[in-house]
Amino acid sequence: MHKNKVDLKKVAKQRIRKRIRKKIGGTEDRPRVYIYKSNRYIYLQAVNDASGAVLASACTLEKEFKDKKKNTKNLEASKLLGGMIAKRLKQKKIETVVFDRGIYPYHGRVKMLAEAMREGGLKF
Repeated sequence: MHKNKVDLKKVAKQRIRKRIRKKIGGTEDRPRVYIYKSNRYIYLQAVNDASGAVLASACTLEKEFKDKKKNTKNLEASKLLGGMIAKRLKQKKIETVVFDRGIYPYHGRVKMLAEAMREGGLKF
């Protein structure tokens, strides 16, 4: 049995991820866009789960992002990041994706990121 609170949280997060991943998956035509938020940064990956390949990625650490935005933890940063991943997927002729919010609730920065991806022309 886990005695440490950190271990309990890790196990709970793994359970949530597993439950979500049973329901959704990405293909080459419709990749899964996965979000990960650390305390400072946001990372996005478009993944083809059939082959395990990353088709496109974007994060708030990139030079392209830092030239436009200084703060990485607000709604405007999420909106810019959503536009960046949408543009990269459009260049690869990908129109539809599956949005995987992971363990994060759909509000705040996650919601703004999804809306920016929709504004960029992606469907999900």
